Amino acid sequence: MNEQIQSASVRVFIALAPPDEAKQELEQALRPAYDTHPRMRWNRIEDWHITLAFLGEVPGTVLPLLRPRLARIAAARRPLTLALRGGGHFDERVVWSGVDGDLEELHLLATEVRAAADDCGAAPADRPFRPHLTLARARRDTPSCVVKTADGLLGFTGRPWQAERLHLVAGTAGGGRGPVRYRDIDAWNFGGPSHLTG
Repeated sequence: MNEQIQSASVRVFIALAPPDEAKQELEQALRPAYDTHPRMRWNRIEDWHITLAFLGEVPGTVLPLLRPRLARIAAARRPLTLALRGGGHFDERVVWSGVDGDLEELHLLATEVRAAADDCGAAPADRPFRPHLTLARARRDTPSCVVKTADGLLGFTGRPWQAERLHLVAGTAGGGRGPVRYRDIDAWNFGGPSHLTG
């Protein structure tokens, strides 16, 4: 698998992943919206993540350069205490949950991983870092559903959790018009060694 990744272009990003308990708590809060707005394109709960740097399509040859940089960044940092909180939407098209907790450290981490990617020839998308977790996207006939779902999350406050690993993730388009599926290429413990996950 790693040989295939290194020889081809791959769509990648660097992210944090909430633990299952935090995701299940948010999923429970979303259940009324699942039932009321089934035509929205809901992201799979196992794919929920907080993107630190979106790199887009990069040559597989970049990954061997990027991995040791990310491993050093993770090893030098302590776990972050975060929580999923509230919600909103981007242009009535995307529903998201907000992130609270060690936000200053989170922004510093995002800046560091973006600089590392840039140094390795994989310049991140030129957009400001706005920590969030993407939940759903509108279809052409569902913009009002996006607003209603986002409004329903305004009072949501999840329990704090520890972000303990930095993830390098690949996205692969599903068959036909299916959704993108995500898998870890690698992950590193904060304050600890690398742990290959896929």
